[in-house]
Order: sequence, then structure tokens, then C-alpha cells
Amino acid sequence: MKRELSFSNLREAFFQAVSNSSWANEGYLVAVEIDKDEDFQNRTRTSFNLVWHRVIQLDIEDPDSSSIILASRSKDTVDWETVNKLAGINPDFREFLQRIKTDISSREVRKEKYDRVPDKDELLKSLPKK
Repeated sequence: MKRELSFSNLREAFFQAVSNSSWANEGYLVAVEIDKDEDFQNRTRTSFNLVWHRVIQLDIEDPDSSSIILASRSKDTVDWETVNKLAGINPDFREFLQRIKTDISSREVRKEKYDRVPDKDELLKSLPKK
């Protein structure tokens, strides 16, 4: 998530988004302010379409009114080699994967084992005001 997305930080934001979701079948880059320049929009579309990422402009005042700037497709497969590598490096990620496996096999999702998802009012309170 970025406060703004423009030519000055597009490259950095792109590589952060890719490296943080290389194992996933889809990814998102969320920004509050996104440059409206046509060349910038084209560059963004070209870059993020290559890696199956969506770009979303967050409306801080009304998150439900946020808009998808770039809606790319999802990958059909998960990069299991990278998933396994990350699980070997990161014990939290390994525990998360084990939790999902347990929930799927038991057919019971134990919500208390996952991070709590705040409601809309809590999210709004946590966002900085324009």
C-alpha cells in the first residue's frame, strides 16, 4: 500500500509488489493517490499486467467507493517452489500454511487462529485524514 503512485516511485512500488506476492496467483497494489498522466497510466498497465497484479485506488473517506484502476487476470497456478522456500525461511508463513491445511482437512475454519479483520468503522478510524 502506498500513499501515492507516480513516476517517481513506480519502479520501487512495482518491485515491492512483485517480491511480496511472487508465490501468489494474484496480487494487489493499493494507493491513495495515483498519477492521472496518460503515459504513467500506460506504463503502469504494461508493468502490472505482466505479473497479474491489480492496482486499486483507495478512497480514504469511503473505502467502499475505492476503484480498481487496473484489473488484470489471475495466474492459474501457485508457484509451489517459492511457497515451499518461503515456508522454510519464515516460521509464521509455515504456521499459516499448516493452519490452512488443517482447516481444509477438518472442514472447519478456526477464525480465532487468524488475524481479526477490523470492521469498516475501525478501518476508517485507522486511516489518516486528507
